[in-house]
Amino acid sequence: MNLSLIPGGPEAFELAAKFCYGINIEITLSNVAMLRCAAHFLEMTEEFVQKNLEARTEAYLKDTVLPNISNSISVLHRCECLSPVSEEINLVNRLINAIANNACKEQLASGLLKLDHNFPMKTMPNIELETPSDWWGKSLSVLNLEFFQRVLTAVKSKGLKQDMISKILINYTHNSLQGLVIRDPHIVRGSLLDMELQKKQRVIVEAMVSLLPTQSRRSSVPMAFLSSLLKTAIASSASTSCRSDLERRIGLQLDQAILEDILIPANSYGNNHGTMYDTESILRIFSIFLNLDEDDDEDNRMRDESEMAYDFDSPGSPKQSSILKVSKLLDTYLAEIALDTNLLPSKFIALAELLPDHARIISDGLYRAVDIFLKVHPNIKDSERYRLCKTIDCQKLSQEACSHAAQNERLPVQMAVQVLYFEQIRLRNAMNGGHNQFFFGTINSQLPQRSSSGAGSGAISPRDNYASVRRENRELKLEVARMRMRLTDLEKDHVSMKQELVRSHPANKIFKSFTKKLSKQLNSLFRINNLKPIGSKPNAESRFLFQRRRRHSIS
Repeated sequence: MNLSLIPGGPEAFELAAKFCYGINIEITLSNVAMLRCAAHFLEMTEEFVQKNLEARTEAYLKDTVLPNISNSISVLHRCECLSPVSEEINLVNRLINAIANNACKEQLASGLLKLDHNFPMKTMPNIELETPSDWWGKSLSVLNLEFFQRVLTAVKSKGLKQDMISKILINYTHNSLQGLVIRDPHIVRGSLLDMELQKKQRVIVEAMVSLLPTQSRRSSVPMAFLSSLLKTAIASSASTSCRSDLERRIGLQLDQAILEDILIPANSYGNNHGTMYDTESILRIFSIFLNLDEDDDEDNRMRDESEMAYDFDSPGSPKQSSILKVSKLLDTYLAEIALDTNLLPSKFIALAELLPDHARIISDGLYRAVDIFLKVHPNIKDSERYRLCKTIDCQKLSQEACSHAAQNERLPVQMAVQVLYFEQIRLRNAMNGGHNQFFFGTINSQLPQRSSSGAGSGAISPRDNYASVRRENRELKLEVARMRMRLTDLEKDHVSMKQELVRSHPANKIFKSFTKKLSKQLNSLFRINNLKPIGSKPNAESRFLFQRRRRHSIS
């Protein structure tokens, strides 16, 4: 029989017919919704007989379904295929309100229980048990998206805590997207299956973002969940407003992120030469974080001096610790994306120039990222190479980084000389036993001064022989830098004179005479600059650096 107009179809009609003929039927969670709707459709009300089917189903709903959250969710799930009758009899709204009310009652009872445990013994740890396996929030994953949105809106309006709402959202999103994630990387892009999956992902992600709690720096939404939402939003081509909302939420709590959270794959559909990661989104996220710091600075200026307990540059300032975490995160991110051969230098430079000067105490991480980028992209323009290296503050490089940079042939000559110059200033101040106000001036202003302690002054003052060796080492490095620049000029003159001689008179005799003359000049130059320290030998680092430059120049 075709009974499509009756809610519940032939199954509901059969149960209703048995009830009419006095056959005992069992009302359960699986059939109470369709029996209630069928009774309304067939007008099986109290007007015709007492304790009719409508009254029987209503009694079951009040006694068994509405007082229990899980039972209400189960019956609500059955109402999805009973529309519009379930809406006409207000069954859906009653179930949703019952879920919201019972959830808030459970939250209040749990809070009172924790208060009762914590009040007598204040030393007891906060009783925050893990989510039980039969938690009612997990049952919401069976609902369709429309009913889930209505339930979550109701519990939010009733005052359910944001951390509980976040758990519900995470659980529902995970279960909803789990079967929609495209696992086959060779799936045909642009096919009907692919477009349908993307559409479902896009609808779910946009709905979840609209249900997220209020944006704040101390949001209860985990960073990993926000990151996964943004990755799915980009992959499914979600709306711009959805992506912007997620980017702002991530930027608000960027100091809680790790590298995996900001490694967002780029949506390079139709572009075989696209980049691996979406650097534009990351640029906006970091800009949001920095703009928030500027807003906080303006707010701090409006406060009274007594309320300004923290200064931005103070090592104990929460803002300063946050921006230091973000700077380390950005340097690690730059080192990761530097391996992408398709990444444009302009995008890498934009990220490297993003942070202000006070955001980094040490620039070793940025130097490592720049060195990796130059190694992977050896054919970039000299102007881009110079601008990229200009982002590194040589005054904030450690001694190991300075030693590496002085011998790094991928860096411009100007930067190598600058590194040696600042290294000389560092050594001079170390030998003088005082703090360097020019080199690492930013660091000394941020770190607590320890020069007044006896241990600190003893560590700063080196022994005489150690100072002598370091002085000779410094002189050798500076001499190598001067030799390098002088040899560069001689090589340029050599090339120009050679070209002129070959163009005017390419006789072998003249060429050999010129080569011999130039060799004498070079040998004389090396004899003049072959420094031998008095009283002690130079260390292995100085000897290796000097011999390496000499061999390179002779060759």
